[in-house]
Parts: sequence; structure tokens; C-alpha cells
Amino acid sequence: MARSFDLSVYLVTDRRLCGDRGMIETVRQAVAGGVTLVQLRDPDASTRELMGDANALQDILRPKAIPLIINDRVDVALAVDADGVHLGQDDMPAKEARALLGRERIVGLSVGTMEELRASEDSLPYVDYVGIGPVRGTATKPGAGQAIGAEGFRAVRERIALPAVAIGGLRSSDAAELLAAGASGLAVVSAICAAPDAAAAARALAQALRG
Repeated sequence: MARSFDLSVYLVTDRRLCGDRGMIETVRQAVAGGVTLVQLRDPDASTRELMGDANALQDILRPKAIPLIINDRVDVALAVDADGVHLGQDDMPAKEARALLGRERIVGLSVGTMEELRASEDSLPYVDYVGIGPVRGTATKPGAGQAIGAEGFRAVRERIALPAVAIGGLRSSDAAELLAAGASGLAVVSAICAAPDAAAAARALAQALRG
């Protein structure tokens, strides 16, 4: 059985958006504000850099029992004993990732459209949660696809029994609509990473999700 996790305030890191504050300090502040899960995403980093960042994040997250998810890189997740991985449609198939990671680690999968959902049918038995989006337009992930809106989120979400987190250009003001559409939480990048006060931004998101 996978380790326990809470998708409600899901932070995806972006080193560029964190600016001079730095990614590690941004996560530290965001955790103080109420982040419940952190995904380390840095497609431009070397394996060595990713491992260094992941180990630094583990020092912050592990004492608070907040899971660390590594984007795409199963090898890095295993090397640093992260809590799991998040896979895109073009990453390692979930079945193979699960075989390498074992049952105790968390596996997430991005599903943005009905077409991707159909293509993911064989993967879903090996997945613990899905990320659905982009809900809004976003510049933080080139090639993320067209925005699907809250109704697009709902349409995909209704066909998946797994927990689902909404992602893509989201702010705390989106919480109520997406919770009503079946979201287990919101995954954000710029809403926290680019905020002047990462703790306050995370706190506002957590409060919005509590209603």
C-alpha cells in the first residue's frame, strides 16, 4: 500500500520563478504556510543537481511527514528515498515505474484530456492519484496543452475513481469551483513560487480549500 498523502495544497517547484529567494527557501516558507505535498520538478537540472535538491528538500519535509514527489525521474526518487514520482504521458509507463518503486511509494500520472484518459487505461491500476489539467492557461510548462477549464476537469475527473488534483494556472480563487468539480486539491507553481511571500500564498490557498 502506498504511503499516505494529502493532495490539498500541492506545490510543484520552479527554480526560475522562485528567483533570488531560491527554491529550497521557497519550499521552507511554503511548508510553514500549509503545503501538504511537494513535487520537485526541474527538467533543466542534471541528475547530480536534482539529487542535491531532493536531499535538501527531504531535510525540510521528512520531519513534518510531508511527501516529496520527483517529477519523471524514477532513478532519482529511488536514490534519495523520495516518497514517489509523478509521470507525464511521455514518461516511463506507470506499470514499469511501479515495478521499480514497489507498492509503498506514490505514483501520480498527468491526464489532461479524454484522449489521454483513454490512452492511460492500462496505467491507472498502477497509479495512486492523477493530475488533471491544465485547467487555466499556464506558461510554467511549455507544451502543457490547451486549457480545459473547470468543466473539462470535471469531465475527466468523473471517469476516474482515483484521487485527483487540479493543475494549471491556478490561484486560491479557483478552489471552490474545482472542489465542487471533484478535485482533492490544487497543484500550483507560480501562485506560490512567484509570490512575494510564499508562506502567505500557501496559507491563503490552504484557507480557500478549507472553505
